[in-house]
Amino acid sequence: MNEPAELSQLTNFLLELEEDQALDLVKVRLNAGQDPLAIIQEAQLGLRLVGERYEKGQYYVMGMMMAGEIFREIMELIQPYMQVQFSDGEQGNILLGTVKGDIHDIGKNIFSLMLRSQGFHVEDLGTEVPPSRFVEETLRLKPDVIALSGLLTVSYETMKATVQQVRQIGDARIAATPFIVGGGTVNEMVCAYIGADYWASDAVAGVQICQQIIAARSQQTG
Repeated sequence: MNEPAELSQLTNFLLELEEDQALDLVKVRLNAGQDPLAIIQEAQLGLRLVGERYEKGQYYVMGMMMAGEIFREIMELIQPYMQVQFSDGEQGNILLGTVKGDIHDIGKNIFSLMLRSQGFHVEDLGTEVPPSRFVEETLRLKPDVIALSGLLTVSYETMKATVQQVRQIGDARIAATPFIVGGGTVNEMVCAYIGADYWASDAVAGVQICQQIIAARSQQTG
């Protein structure tokens, strides 16, 4: 995708790898009481645009690593402001992991943090998680949603196998557990290929989808 014509100051600082300016701006905005989620979205856009510049040969690997470090520091600043609004698990239980074949966890970790801040209980299996582990944990935890993360296109096959194996479980309720897939390259076509129910390219959208799933279920059982 082409870079937007107008970028926020924070997005631009991250895109240009201006670490001190980015962190100082985040501190000012947080102290002013601005929405942490909006700050995360702007920082995520900057990180995504850095990745696109890398793909075009405009940045080297070191630039990608530096952008990831700036983003990590921004999340550390934001975390104390992500206040839990509900008791842990009140909103529902999420089984989460980066699938086997992929070690990327920045997006997964952001998603996990934001889910917890909204009162979800999150069982994070980490990275390189094979389908069999998702099956085992699904049987044990009986989650409300299963979230599969992957940044690399090679992860799609593992995601597809995970969905298939969970849905082959004999228990109808467990087999019907909704899947959401996430990652920078995920789109509607990828979601359909994997066989998932929902998809999200950023953490904010992913949290909103989980909230909608739980709300719809509550209405059905209420």
